[in-house]
Amino acid sequence: MEFRSPEAEDRYAALVGAASKAVVGLDFDGTLSPIVDDPAAAHIHPDAGEVLAGLAEVVAAIAVITGRPARQALALGGLDEVGNSIGGAGKELHLFGQYGFERWSSTRRRIVSPRPPHGLSTFLGRLPGVLRRYDAEDAFIEDKGLAVAVHTRRLENPAATFDVLLPVLTDLAAEYDLAIEPGRQVIEVRSPGMDKGQVVRTLVAETAAGAFLFAGDDLGDLEAFEAVAALRDEGMPTLLVCSLSSEESALLELADVSVKGPEGVLDLLRQLTRDARGG
Repeated sequence: MEFRSPEAEDRYAALVGAASKAVVGLDFDGTLSPIVDDPAAAHIHPDAGEVLAGLAEVVAAIAVITGRPARQALALGGLDEVGNSIGGAGKELHLFGQYGFERWSSTRRRIVSPRPPHGLSTFLGRLPGVLRRYDAEDAFIEDKGLAVAVHTRRLENPAATFDVLLPVLTDLAAEYDLAIEPGRQVIEVRSPGMDKGQVVRTLVAETAAGAFLFAGDDLGDLEAFEAVAALRDEGMPTLLVCSLSSEESALLELADVSVKGPEGVLDLLRQLTRDARGG
């Protein structure tokens, strides 16, 4: 891991000192699992379960906070089994899907989810025609139930097509009072009123957290970074971790620590576990 400033080293040390009261929040794609062309093939890193189980012994709670549907994250992450391991340490694994609209935990074992947003089905019906108009008919459309994601990754010019589609889909979403969430070569359309920053604040309130670490890699994690930075300004020990890739670095300037993808994230969590145990 690379500390981004001298203050970052002090923040890490403070987090270690407050580890027993800390909540660790983790994005899924690009943080616990690699970014791949097919979203349905983004399985969690094979070492993640063991690392999270060890981490649970020294922190207060662990949360996976993702834009994916909760059911999909459970399957790709094997989070049922991970939750069992964390439960063995007397702790709880929280899962927030679709940016916090869906919830699951290793103690309740039931996904709580709202109805799809009004207007989303009409937006989805219009989407193929809009994509054809901009020569993007081969973009992959992912129906998440509560959201629709348009992936440009598989196209010949993914970045250029993304730049063309973003303002177009932003305007179309606005017609139905839907929100836009841009990411790594993906544009997601969903209900407004929920983001990862709100999830951070919910976790702090529900767990009485005394410290917070959040690790993410993409623009969808920006609100979580901002919420954790606000906790730091209030005096809470915090650490912001950017999982680096060649595609996106929007979080880097805000991060205390940068690591190289999921491998780096897990190495950092291993180090945190060792340091919290006293070596």
